Amino acid sequence: MESNCRIPVACCRPRILLLHALFWGLVSLRVFGAALLSEEKTTVKPVVAPCWLLENFVVLEECNRCTDFNAKTQTVCRETGYVELVNCTKTSRQDYKSCRSALMEEHLFWKFEAAMLALTVVFAVLVVIRQRWLDRLASEKVRRQIESI
Repeated sequence: MESNCRIPVACCRPRILLLHALFWGLVSLRVFGAALLSEEKTTVKPVVAPCWLLENFVVLEECNRCTDFNAKTQTVCRETGYVELVNCTKTSRQDYKSCRSALMEEHLFWKFEAAMLALTVVFAVLVVIRQRWLDRLASEKVRRQIESI
């Protein structure tokens, strides 16, 4: 009993193998060469860490939702959509810190619960449909066995 999964003999000839190696070598050179040439030669600007990462801080304003303008202009608003104003103790610098609101967490929780409920209903319906299909197959098999007697 032979398998149908064999590689054709024509593909294993040395000339074909050499052509494949040459083709894939040129493709890989083209890809890696393009990646090397496209590297941008820019100077790296030093990133200044916010003061609340480096030292202790006191929260001046509790977690509030960002306005539409602030959400577009401030990077801290882009993370969660909520910010709080903090005062760093050593440098006495005020800075905004991204935070997670209790209201946002509650909305996320209920979205998750709704998604899980929907998935439960979908899979329960699928189980019922599959069980009915298997029961129909079993009764057909029993009917055929009875008819053959």
